[in-house]
Amino acid sequence: MLLTVEFLGTGTSQGIPVIGSEHPVCLSDNPKDKRLRVSVLLSWDTYHVLIDCGPDFRAQMLRTNPSSLDAILFTHEHADHTAGIDDIRPFFFKQGAIPVYAHKRVLKALKKRFDYIFKSHDKYPGAPSVDIHRVKKNQSFDVCGKKITPINAAHNRLQVFGYRIDQFAYLTDVKSMKTSQMKKLEGLDVLVVNALRQEPHHSHFNLDEAISFAEQIGAKQTFFTHISHHLGFHEQVNKGLPEGIYLAYDGLRLELY
Repeated sequence: MLLTVEFLGTGTSQGIPVIGSEHPVCLSDNPKDKRLRVSVLLSWDTYHVLIDCGPDFRAQMLRTNPSSLDAILFTHEHADHTAGIDDIRPFFFKQGAIPVYAHKRVLKALKKRFDYIFKSHDKYPGAPSVDIHRVKKNQSFDVCGKKITPINAAHNRLQVFGYRIDQFAYLTDVKSMKTSQMKKLEGLDVLVVNALRQEPHHSHFNLDEAISFAEQIGAKQTFFTHISHHLGFHEQVNKGLPEGIYLAYDGLRLELY
């Protein structure tokens, strides 16, 4: 079965270019240096499953134009991963409640920030609805016929989930991971993981840490995402990466069998 992965966004929380910035990367004319907030769309058969729904979700959907949105998997509750949830409305009007999968802490945060979406009664007409599913550590679950394995990691002191689907795994906002979770990433064809910048960061892999992690996992191919302008120009950084490791970019599509 063909699994298609489309990178909807590969940037950090401010995106690239950063508003008002005169940093050379922000002024670049290369489309691969222009990055919306991180998200990927996974497609198989007639299904389309989103990982994270950030503030650029509407623009990403207009560009990609999927026929449906069959589920959303959330990695954690930060705004650059969740703030686009209101824009699921067109899919809700077409399909009904959209299934969302997240840690119980993330669901609690979403209910607080987007209470009008998560209400079970007295809802504002026109507000979207969601079908809530709690993701638990070390418990795989099924989405549209696919087994999804949550991968537990730490974003500084905040718990985050990555997800493995078949021979593909998507991790973002990772700073550390226990060996028991890394073992769940054995035998991958494609690994996606965050690489924020050159300098160390308190809650994200920097480039050296991301390369080290990728080499430990040993996937056939690794793509870096959640990239800051401080990492450098896409073409220059990409040329200096080890064999089999690449920078992702917005609009990149991968096909896995």
